Amino acid sequence: MTSIKGWYVIYVRYRQEKRIFRDLQLLNIEAFLPTVTTEVQWSDRKKKIEKPLIPSYIFVNIQSKSDFHKTLSVNDVCMFVRFGEKYGRVTQNEIDQLRFIVEGNDISDIETNVQLPSIGDKLTIWQGELSGMECEVYRIDNVHKISVRLNVLRQNISATVPAHYFQPALSA
Repeated sequence: MTSIKGWYVIYVRYRQEKRIFRDLQLLNIEAFLPTVTTEVQWSDRKKKIEKPLIPSYIFVNIQSKSDFHKTLSVNDVCMFVRFGEKYGRVTQNEIDQLRFIVEGNDISDIETNVQLPSIGDKLTIWQGELSGMECEVYRIDNVHKISVRLNVLRQNISATVPAHYFQPALSA
């Protein structure tokens, strides 16, 4: 971590987000857990609950190497999110936008959606070593890995690529 100061994303144990958020605050680490209020129907009643907008993720503002290590020492913090060798960083502007969305009085029915491509979709890989190559999705393993066919030298080559590497194909 060359320039350590800034907002990072940590991955935490599912359904432990609120406790970990409080633990981080007790350690004087600035953290942000965007939450939304939703209505849950149980067999005998309805109840409004507050749940994380992005389950298993908390944003932390790291100011020193000490903050980095203290964050990892909190029970049920799994890891800092990484993309290859780089840690997942978020700008102050993105944090402000998230705060505006979840704290705004005029905004309601907030939900997140991870849209996966469909089998047969033509995509362009825009990140990593295969950047610029067009491919066709033939299998979706999960939200993180997508198997694609690449047509190189008149050969069909299969590869599994991280989902965040894609954008719709330029020729589509």
